[in-house]
Amino acid sequence: MSTEKIILGIDPGTTIMGFGLIKIVNKNMELIRMDELMLKKYDDHYLKLKLIFEHTMQLIDTYHPDEIAIEAPFFGKNVQSMLKLGRAQGVAMAAGLSREIPITEYSPKKIKMAITGNGNASKEQVAKMLQSLLKIKELPANLDSTDGLAAAVCHFYNFGKTSSEKSYTGWDAFVKQNGKRVNK
Repeated sequence: MSTEKIILGIDPGTTIMGFGLIKIVNKNMELIRMDELMLKKYDDHYLKLKLIFEHTMQLIDTYHPDEIAIEAPFFGKNVQSMLKLGRAQGVAMAAGLSREIPITEYSPKKIKMAITGNGNASKEQVAKMLQSLLKIKELPANLDSTDGLAAAVCHFYNFGKTSSEKSYTGWDAFVKQNGKRVNK
């Protein structure tokens, strides 16, 4: 019996949101699409968040992913950048949660490790490995789309493995796992 699954991977960002979709048939992976949502031209941060939400909803309604894998914001020195990334991630997650699609977060290191075997690999190394794995003819100029694709592939490689990564199956699960963050 054939099993099919579609995974949407997202690399959230307020300048460029990268995403990739893969289809799993039995245990084989094939590329559906990878692309970027360009947000550089917009000055209004709230407009960017609205566009991220709407684009994620459009991807969900077009491709009907069974699961979403999203790159967690990394802890950097710039608190403002981290806050903006967290908001971008949050609205992308909200889109998936509104359609009750299971979401799993992966750290950048875990994604790099799953794709290249090296948690400190460069974006270029990750992109080249994905190019080889999925027979991608030409890599994009920006590597945000390959980062989104890498999240999806990482999720595929981690099917059925118990993990310390955060996973949500809907609003109820999110609220239950984040009770201290929810105002009542």
